[in-house]
Amino acid sequence: FSCNLSDLLCSFLGLLYQEYRDKSTREEIETRRLQDSQTDPEETSPSEETPSEAEPTSTTENKAPPQINLLRNSNSRFNLWQDLPEVQNSGVLSILQPDEIKLQEAMFELVTSEASYYKSLNLLVSHFMENERLKKILHQSEAHILFSNVLDVMAVSERFLLDLEQRVEENIVISDVCDIVYQHTVNHFSVYITYVSNQTYQERAYKQLLQDKPAFREVISQLELDPKCKGLSFSSFLILPFQRITRLKLLVQNILKKVEEKSDRESTALDAHKELETVVKACNEGVRKMSRTEQMISIQKKLEFKIKSVPIISHSRWLLKQGELQQMNGPKTSRTLRTKKLFREIYLFLFNDLLVICRQIPGDKYQVFDSAPRGLLRVEELEDQGQSLANVFILRLLENADDREASYMLKASSQSEMKRWMISLAPNRRTKFVSFTSRLVDCPQIQCVHPYVAQQPDELSLELADVLNILDKTDDGWIFGERLHDQERGWFPSSMGEEILNPKIRAQNLKECFRVHKSDDSQRRKLGSRNRQ
Repeated sequence: FSCNLSDLLCSFLGLLYQEYRDKSTREEIETRRLQDSQTDPEETSPSEETPSEAEPTSTTENKAPPQINLLRNSNSRFNLWQDLPEVQNSGVLSILQPDEIKLQEAMFELVTSEASYYKSLNLLVSHFMENERLKKILHQSEAHILFSNVLDVMAVSERFLLDLEQRVEENIVISDVCDIVYQHTVNHFSVYITYVSNQTYQERAYKQLLQDKPAFREVISQLELDPKCKGLSFSSFLILPFQRITRLKLLVQNILKKVEEKSDRESTALDAHKELETVVKACNEGVRKMSRTEQMISIQKKLEFKIKSVPIISHSRWLLKQGELQQMNGPKTSRTLRTKKLFREIYLFLFNDLLVICRQIPGDKYQVFDSAPRGLLRVEELEDQGQSLANVFILRLLENADDREASYMLKASSQSEMKRWMISLAPNRRTKFVSFTSRLVDCPQIQCVHPYVAQQPDELSLELADVLNILDKTDDGWIFGERLHDQERGWFPSSMGEEILNPKIRAQNLKECFRVHKSDDSQRRKLGSRNRQ
C-alpha cells in the first residue's frame, strides 16, 4: 500500500472495539435473518443436501463481486477490504471469484477488528489506568487487582497488529493471516489466560471500590463521561481481553469456512483455531476455578451430616445445580394425595460427581440425610397424572449413603425447573431433540439476538449472533441448547433468540461446524461427552 496502513486503519475505523464488535454481531444477525427468510426455488434440487460453504447467493452475485452493506446507515458503515482505494483502483475485483472476495473480507475483518481492539485497550490504559487522580485514590494492590496484566495484553496486541499490518501491506490481495494468528497464539497469548483468570477478583474489587470509596466512584463517573469513551462504561473496557480472545477464535472460524478445502490455507486456519481454542478453554477454566473453589468452601461450611460425613471439597469437584424441591410422602402410585402436608421441602446440592440431599435447618444450614454418586442416579418423569402431580418426577439412587437403592418422588415449581433437574441429575438421558454430535442431517436451531448472562450453574451465557442446536424446550419459555462453535450446553430463556426456520441454513450451519472441528474429530466427541457430564 502506498500509505501507512496504521494511519489508514485509524482513520478508517473511528470505532472503539465495543462498538465495532456490537455492530459486527448485529449485522451477522441481520444477515442470518435475511437468509432465513429467503425462499429459494431451487431448494428442492439435489444440491440442497450439500449446501455450499459460502453464504447462499443469488444468481446475480455469481456474476459480480458482492458489495456487502454491513450497516444501512452509510455514516457509520464499516469500511471493507473492497472499499480500499488501492483495491478498487487495482482492478482485482473484476478478476477474483466472489468466494475469494468473501475470504479477503474475512481476513481483513480480523485485521481491522484487532486495530479497533488495540485502540480500546490503549484508552483503558491511558485514560483510566494512568489517570493521576485515580492513581492517588487506589492502593498499589487495588490497582493491580483492577488492571491486572493489561500492559502485557496491550503489548501483545500491538505486536500482533504490527505483523498483521505488515502482511496486508505486502500485497493488495492478502495471502493469509492465520499463520500469524497461530504463531502469536502459541508464543504470546498466554497473557490472556493470566488476565481472564483474574476476572472474579477484578469484578469483586471494582464493586467494593465503588461501594467503599466515594472518590473512586466520582472519578470513574467523570472519566466515563469523556467524549473519548463514547458513552461506554469502565467495566466494558475491563472485560475487553476476554471478549477479544473469544471473538478472535470466531473470526478464524469464519476464515476457515471460506478457504478452499484441503488447501494449505485450510490447514493453517485449522492449526490457528486449535491453538486459540486451547487458550479460550484455559481462560474459561481459570475463571471457573477461582469462583468454584470459594463456592465449595462456602457450601462445606453450611452442611451438617446426619449420615456418615462425605468430604465436599475436592480439586475435581464443582457445583452443577442447587435448589429446593418438594418431596412427596406415601406410595408413589396413590392418586389421593392432595394436601400440601404430603409434600415436604428438601434441598439438593448436585455436584459433577455427587448428589447431596438435605433439609434446611435454622441458621442458614443444611442437614444431609442422603447422598449418592452422580453416576448412580436415574430419573423418570410422571406423565398424565393430573394437576396435583404436575411437574413431578421420580429420582432413583441405585446406591445411596446406606449402600442400598432408594427412590424419591419430587415435585418442581414449574415444568422448566423439573426438566432442568432431570437433565442435570441424569445427563445421558435422551433429550427431546438430539444434538449435532449425533451428525443428524437436521436439528432445530436458534440464533441469539439478545445477550444473556447465566444466573445458575446449569444455564448458558449467550453472546449476540451465537447459533445453537435446540436439544430440549419447555412450555414456560426455556430452551436447553448446545452452541455450535464450542459445544457448550445449558439453559437460557427462549426470548433471547430467534429460531432458524430455513432447513438449508440449518444444514449449512452444521456443515460449517463439522468442518471447523474436523481436524480432531475424536477430540470433538470427547468434548461432547464431557459437556454432558
